[in-house]
Amino acid sequence: MSAHPLDPAAPDASIGLTALARMAFEGVDQQPLFARLIERAEGGDAVALMDLATMLLLNSQTENGLNVQAQALAAQRIYRRPSPVAGGSPLRVLAIMTAGDMMANTPLDFLLAGADAELISLYVDASGALPDPLPGHDIAFLAIGESEANQPVLRALAPRLAAWPKPLLNADALKIASLTRDGACALLEGAEGLVAPAAARLDRSQMQALADGALAPADVLPGAAWPLIARPIGSHAGTGLLKLDAATAVAAYLAEQPAERFYLSPFIDYSGPDSLFRKHRIVVIEGRPFVCHMAVSPRWMVHYLNADMLENARNREEEARFFAEFDAFAARHAAAFQALHQRLGLDYFGIDSGETADGRLLVFEVDVAMIVHDMDPPDLFPYKKPQMRKVFDAFQAMLKRRAAV
Repeated sequence: MSAHPLDPAAPDASIGLTALARMAFEGVDQQPLFARLIERAEGGDAVALMDLATMLLLNSQTENGLNVQAQALAAQRIYRRPSPVAGGSPLRVLAIMTAGDMMANTPLDFLLAGADAELISLYVDASGALPDPLPGHDIAFLAIGESEANQPVLRALAPRLAAWPKPLLNADALKIASLTRDGACALLEGAEGLVAPAAARLDRSQMQALADGALAPADVLPGAAWPLIARPIGSHAGTGLLKLDAATAVAAYLAEQPAERFYLSPFIDYSGPDSLFRKHRIVVIEGRPFVCHMAVSPRWMVHYLNADMLENARNREEEARFFAEFDAFAARHAAAFQALHQRLGLDYFGIDSGETADGRLLVFEVDVAMIVHDMDPPDLFPYKKPQMRKVFDAFQAMLKRRAAV
C-alpha cells in the first residue's frame, strides 16, 4: 500500500499535531491515513501509534486516544516531527512533555507554524526520569501544563532541570505547578490593575454544609456572598462549571456532580454596558502580551465555541476591531501585564481574561498549555491569520534568540 501524502517517508518521523489538527478542522477525509497508520502500528510502529492517538484525541475519542498514547509511550518516549522547510538548517526544539489530552502540554507544534524547526518531544512521567544522554537539541522548553494529573510530574522534574545543558525556557517546574486556580489567585493578589478572583478548595462534605446552611459563603471565601462559581477540581473547558445563586442551588449541583473536590469562587459580573460578556485569550511572550481570540456572548460562561462567533458577523467584526486596537488595550493594562510577567516568572504563558466594570483586567485562568492556533476559516475570520502570525513570529524569535545565547 502506498503511503498517504501526510505519512512521512522517514520511519521515525511523526506527522505531528498541526497537520493532523488541520485535517480534522477542515473536514478532510481521515480514513485513508487512519488505515495506513493502523497498518504501521500493527507492525509495531510506535510513531504510528502516537499519530493515531493524536488523531483520536482530535476527534474527541479521548479514552481511546489516551489508551493508544499509553501503548506508544510504553514502546518509546521520544518522538520527532521534522522541519516542514525543505533544505534548511532547522532549529532543534526539545519539548519536555507528559502523557495526556490536548490540554496537557503547551501546543508547541502550533506555535512553531511555518518555522524551520524540528520538534523533538520527550515524554516524562511521575518518576521524573530523563534519558541519558538527552536527545540532541539547540533549545528546550518545559511544555507540561498545570493540572492535578501533572502535579507529580512537575514536582519530580523540578530538581532535574537546574543543570540543563542547553537553554531551557519555562525552566522552573514549580512555577508551573503553582498555577492552580487557588495558587494563581494567591500569586496575583493585590497586583495593580488586576483582579484574580479568590478560589477555595472544598471537599464534598463542605459543599454539603453550604447546601445545608451550616456554612455561609463568607466562611469559605472571606467577604463572599451569593452567587458563587463552582467547578470540580481537575475539570477544564467549562465541564461542571456552574453559577450557584443560593444554598438550594448547591444541593442540586451536588446531585448532578459526582466529584469529591471542588473549587469555589465569587461570581464577578464582567458584562459590558450592553449586557454582553467578552472574554479574551492572550499569551504573554517574554512579558509582551499578544491576543489570540476574543469571544462575545450574552452568557457569562463564555467559550469561543459557544459564543456565536461563526454565526454572528457582528461578533466577528468586534473581534477584528479588538485585534486592531489591541496595542491600546495592552497599554491600558500595562501594569497588570507587568505584574503577571514578574509574579509568574515564566517566559511563556496564556491567560483567559475579561474586564471589570471599573476597568481592571479580570484574570480567570493562567496556564502554559492553552490552545492557540490559526486554523479558523479565513473566509469568516480574515483577521485571524495575520494576528496569529504575530504570535508565532514572536514565539519563534524568542526561541532563536535564546538558543543563540
